[in-house]
Amino acid sequence: MRIALVTDLHANREAVQAVLDHAAAQGVDRHAFLGDLVGYGADPGWVVDRVREHVARGAVAVQGNHDAAVASAASPTMRPEARRAVEWTREQLDRSQLEFLAGLPMQQRSGELLFVHANAFDPPAWDYIQGRAEAVRSMHATTARVTFCGHTHEPRLYHLSGLGKAGEFEPVAGEAIPLLGSRRWLAIPGSTGQPRDGNPAACYAIYDDSQAELTFWRVPYDVEAAGSRILDAGLPSALAARLRDGR
Repeated sequence: MRIALVTDLHANREAVQAVLDHAAAQGVDRHAFLGDLVGYGADPGWVVDRVREHVARGAVAVQGNHDAAVASAASPTMRPEARRAVEWTREQLDRSQLEFLAGLPMQQRSGELLFVHANAFDPPAWDYIQGRAEAVRSMHATTARVTFCGHTHEPRLYHLSGLGKAGEFEPVAGEAIPLLGSRRWLAIPGSTGQPRDGNPAACYAIYDDSQAELTFWRVPYDVEAAGSRILDAGLPSALAARLRDGR
């Protein structure tokens, strides 16, 4: 089975559609949405509905911090532009869409795979995996051989040997990486809707469980159109600029 791993969609219709089209062309069998379907972008309803359709067909979806903020209340630590986007997003969604976000689980397990937004050691605290130390802590917190998470908007791959030696990769798009069975793994596909590694192209990854291979992808999309939607919605202009800069 080939699983498309899509995270931090952030209501970016153009990026999400480009990634879904690319994944379909790669012959994926299933999708896993790793949280933050909404926030920042101008098309929350469209994105929520697309994810709901995939979930109805067997996709995995977990809750991110922006999803939780829209469904209930924004964290007091949220930056002003993020809080503005949360409040605006809540006004755009109908009851069923808000209920869908509120009902998303914090994590889902499928065999040797764990799907979670932020980390496995304390999912509702939304702590970031900023480097090897947090990645190892997350891998130690679960018995899953492979953990897939989002929250950090840059693609990364960490591994842990049976002897406790940790390492990491900065993956190259389009190159399959064998996830050796002798190691534990934590993969962050990078953000579909708001990449922050200096490259504006949308991120996602595909895991082939029959080959135990993970491939990271970058997908160009119409960044200007997505940015224009943000501005037309009256959302902070900085959110549009971030798309263009990939920061």
